[in-house]
Amino acid sequence: MPLHQLSDLTSNDYAEKWLTGPQSTNFYTRTYLAPPAASKAVVIFIHGFAEHVGRYTESHAQFAARGVNVFTYDQRGFGQTALDLKNKSKTSSYGKFSGEEQMNDVKWAIEHASKEFPGLPVFLCGHSMGGGEVLNFSVRRSPDALSALSGVVGFSPLIQQTKPASKIARGFGGFVGVALPDIVIPAPVNYEDLSHDAKYNDMCRRDPLCKLKGTLRGVGDMLSWGDELHRGLYKEWPKSLPLLIVHGTQDQVTSHTASQQFHDRIVADDKNIITFPDAFHEVLQEPDFREKTMDDVIAFIEAHCSRPSEQVPAEAKL
Repeated sequence: MPLHQLSDLTSNDYAEKWLTGPQSTNFYTRTYLAPPAASKAVVIFIHGFAEHVGRYTESHAQFAARGVNVFTYDQRGFGQTALDLKNKSKTSSYGKFSGEEQMNDVKWAIEHASKEFPGLPVFLCGHSMGGGEVLNFSVRRSPDALSALSGVVGFSPLIQQTKPASKIARGFGGFVGVALPDIVIPAPVNYEDLSHDAKYNDMCRRDPLCKLKGTLRGVGDMLSWGDELHRGLYKEWPKSLPLLIVHGTQDQVTSHTASQQFHDRIVADDKNIITFPDAFHEVLQEPDFREKTMDDVIAFIEAHCSRPSEQVPAEAKL
């Protein structure tokens, strides 16, 4: 069922845990288990800005039903990791993050999933800001850190905004951010730009775990690291690391043109970009495209399940 009510953001399809990650940060996590006989891979999924893992309750359950386990977490500065007063770290607050911290968190998540699902191919997937993170991780981290990955999937990745902020505003924000990195600023999102599903958009607008704000450092890194991907970091893409990008051509949040250029510029043995005409920002929530998106991503995973490990898949340790 599509996500239309806040109650839809929880289900019985996952196990939830609080795990301690980098900088002794407590992370809210979910693990969706595939049926043991069908288990073939594990996805680490990184959500986007001002959202949380509950927004993927339906799609992550579908991954698991089709043999792909999912490990996901509310990122530092977002969701329950930032807002759960009982379990969150004392230093956690909403919108407080940085690019370097996110890279360390992704590394931690890969290591955790690799231990929990020994022998299974590992895929790194992310949406929007999370899509920018998985691309950045792939070009900023050492080959050793990438050796566990069988492929990377970016859903509407943030490389450039469709409607970028002015250079003056960006420059001023960067200048102030050096001295006062943890000042919280508004980061507006037009909820009507998320998808063609008005009920889904309205649910997101009412979600108390989604707050449209972030720190100067966090927002600055999110945008500048995307710019760096566009300007030259694409040259660092590991030639043997498979990549799939999925993007809607009517995305008013992140630029599908920048995604196409990134795909075209990288030198990779195995790369593909799938664009959906008229789709908005969240292709996994688009009524006309959600099933095709799922089919395409599952097909990509299945086509790369033999890389890099040839071990017999083991059951999860959970």
